[in-house]
Amino acid sequence: MTEVTKHLLLVEDEAALRQTLAERLAEHGFDVEQADTGERAIEMLADFAFDVVVTDLRLPGLDGTRVLEAALLRYPDIIGIIVTGYGTVKDAVEAIKRGASDFVTKPFQFDELLHALNSTMEQRRLKAENAYLRSQLQERYRFEGLIGRSPAMRELFQLLETVSASASTILITGETGTGKEVVARAIHHNSPRRAQRFVALNCGAIPETLLEAELFGHVRGAFTGAIGTRQGRLEQAHKGTLFLDEVGTMSPGMQMKLLRVLQEREFERIGDSHTIKVDVRVVGATNSDLLKMVATGTFREDLFYRLNIIPISLPPLRDRREDIPLLVQHFLKKFAAAESSLRALEPPSSRAAESSGRAFTISQQAMRCLMSYTWPGNVRQLENAIERAVALSGGRTQIETSDLTSEIVQASEPAHAPVLRLPEDGIDFQSYVSGIEHELIRRALEKTGGNKGQASKLLNLKRTTLVEKLKRLEPNG
Repeated sequence: MTEVTKHLLLVEDEAALRQTLAERLAEHGFDVEQADTGERAIEMLADFAFDVVVTDLRLPGLDGTRVLEAALLRYPDIIGIIVTGYGTVKDAVEAIKRGASDFVTKPFQFDELLHALNSTMEQRRLKAENAYLRSQLQERYRFEGLIGRSPAMRELFQLLETVSASASTILITGETGTGKEVVARAIHHNSPRRAQRFVALNCGAIPETLLEAELFGHVRGAFTGAIGTRQGRLEQAHKGTLFLDEVGTMSPGMQMKLLRVLQEREFERIGDSHTIKVDVRVVGATNSDLLKMVATGTFREDLFYRLNIIPISLPPLRDRREDIPLLVQHFLKKFAAAESSLRALEPPSSRAAESSGRAFTISQQAMRCLMSYTWPGNVRQLENAIERAVALSGGRTQIETSDLTSEIVQASEPAHAPVLRLPEDGIDFQSYVSGIEHELIRRALEKTGGNKGQASKLLNLKRTTLVEKLKRLEPNG
């Protein structure tokens, strides 16, 4: 089996030392990315699931302790090595208590750092089954079933806290699988109506001929098959919340009737002339562009503005990739619990030895695949992928790339490096470009088995140019 490359983030503000360490680490099989500040390191951690972070303790701006905290919070299984001066060994020991794997003191020999890395990785490999204990999700990153720490999700949580207390109609928009019903339920359960019913109706899943009866109810004999009087969803949601999913699929006639309910808060059951008053909060949802539908005449403009009093737009998962590790840990815990519940139903004699339950972890390589994928089905698709991975794990407690679909794994293959973000204070341009150049050459030589002629063709360089670059990048090579 081919050894998996270890992706390492090196955080050091001294450019010369950082570049030297990066080159030496690359020689020992590490795929190294560099950051010169704590702020830059945290940005890179948001974009990519590194296996290891090696950070100087003293950095301009955010220090190494903050980098370590951010890394461990996002990836509980990441290896963190602290580099410190003699005068701050006490701080380094404190960092160990906070989750750092080891520390080395300046000045140090490269072999000391390499030894710390190798021994820590071996210990982590042996203790992988216990790593999940440090991955508990923190409540400040949750809101009634919603999970995320990205700026978009923090903004959403703040908005939900504000609008939940009101009685205003809400329109939730977002792609399929982004969690529109989860948001609607969160609004209800954080509102003064929480003690009353939350009633959901998928307008797109019910035939047009039945939708009106489902919404408004009917009296006996109203139509063929109406053998008794029946409450509609509006009545059921009295004093509570009515969630109307896929409102964009409603016919013009139904749109008109819904508009009246929103305006007058009253309606009649089918076949009845008696007007029923309701006190209900309506939350609509759609994955359609209702404004475009208004422009084309397929959706009523007056209904759109009645629904869109408080608009809430849910970001697709591909726009908040930094939330994927949190979601993965949540789903792993969920499906591990479900698996334990199923085993509890088995006769004692047939239960497996691990029937007390398994705590699942996920390899960083598998996490990178998940973070590189575009997730057209959003959070729902990610949940399904984790459920499948847990089901295929057999007796293992760590999810590997082999447990993921080929579609997810193949889509991640071109994505080897984090997306470049330019911090406000800029970057060390020469160092960054040199690092990219070194990495391209290394991979070309790797692919060609060290054949410089073939590598130069892959890079569209002259062989002499490649040799010169190698001499400059690896003067001792």
